[in-house]
Amino acid sequence: MTTPGTPRRALISGASIAGPALAHWLRRDGWQVTIVERAPALRTGGQNVDVRGAGREVLRRMGLDEAVLAAGTGEVGTRFVTADGSAIAEFPAGTDDTGGATAEAEILRGDLAEIVIGSTEGVKYRFGDRITAIDDPTTKDPSGPGNGGPATVSFEHAADEEFELVVIAEGLRSTTRRMVFGAEVQLRPLGLQCTFLTIPRTEDDDRWWRWYNAPGGRSVTLRPDNHGTTRALLNSRIDRDAPDIGRLDRDELVAALRERFTGAGWQSERILAALDDADDVYSQTIAQVRAPRWSTGRVVLLGDAAYCASPVSGMGTTLSLVGAYMLGSALRRSDDGREALRTYEREFRGYTERAQDLPPGTPGAANPFSRAGITALNTVMRIAASPFGRALQRMFQRPPADDFTLPPMPERAEARPAA
Repeated sequence: MTTPGTPRRALISGASIAGPALAHWLRRDGWQVTIVERAPALRTGGQNVDVRGAGREVLRRMGLDEAVLAAGTGEVGTRFVTADGSAIAEFPAGTDDTGGATAEAEILRGDLAEIVIGSTEGVKYRFGDRITAIDDPTTKDPSGPGNGGPATVSFEHAADEEFELVVIAEGLRSTTRRMVFGAEVQLRPLGLQCTFLTIPRTEDDDRWWRWYNAPGGRSVTLRPDNHGTTRALLNSRIDRDAPDIGRLDRDELVAALRERFTGAGWQSERILAALDDADDVYSQTIAQVRAPRWSTGRVVLLGDAAYCASPVSGMGTTLSLVGAYMLGSALRRSDDGREALRTYEREFRGYTERAQDLPPGTPGAANPFSRAGITALNTVMRIAASPFGRALQRMFQRPPADDFTLPPMPERAEARPAA
């Protein structure tokens, strides 16, 4: 048991963005924090992510906004192209907290993770381990007080430990979430498979995010980075009930991608040729997480494990940062653990639901099946990129990233005894 008067202990499962961001706030409030991550080391790879609206304000309050901007990919905007690489339409990068298909704060996921983790001095990181069981006595008496005994957590490799708070900050298909919440948390497939990889940069690669559509619901994109390489993405529309491409082994995945994208045009053959040597190939079937509740007892969901909006929303990283802030704020304001977790959900769920409310036709509209559909999409892009189209966007579009006001959080809080 925790000795009375000692700082409260928190366990966070997941060392990407949301988990370390929460650890940043908990440490400022005197918590002892352990982060467990099943990967053997920090995963520094990954593709572009952007931070918008309220997420930018969270970075400022963390003191990290300038570091994130300095570590940006250097992407100057988004360009839709034809099979020969000619530009169809161009959208310059944003110059404020929210605007642009390319955000002002555009950064590789791994670079952002390193910056956030760098702000978590005093947090204990345990790589190459995972949670195998959680015994939470507060769930055995749902009507009882919120601050019963601590939860006992078992690990694959380490000895059992007790924690006043257990946070599941894992990914879309979190195994720990399934262990605690069972089948009540549902995935909503969006009918799109995505494969990400890093390929060698060539002299023809510029600083634009280039997007090419091929018939059959396929798209191929290339994005610059600040590491001397190029980030590639292969998108393919599928039936919503199709098996998850991420379950394939490497050879099966490469074979499936070559069958699907050979002859697609533009830079597809270059990307397919790079599959043999790329060491960071990552594929997933895109989906959203729909969770009827985010907490039970001392266990709470955070980030993609709770409210993944999918990469096509453009809101995933923003939700992770803002969610971590809101959970930290709720815990700071209440000595009743379960009430703090309910407050976090009550104050933040509406924002996550707006972020998950994708425009009609998403993601199919950006990945047409027919040549006629591609022609129509290109026409829409040309109009949207024109001065008239941009004026309409400014008049009528209110980005969901802006649709939230962060509550204040004190700069510093004294350590409080364990509940």
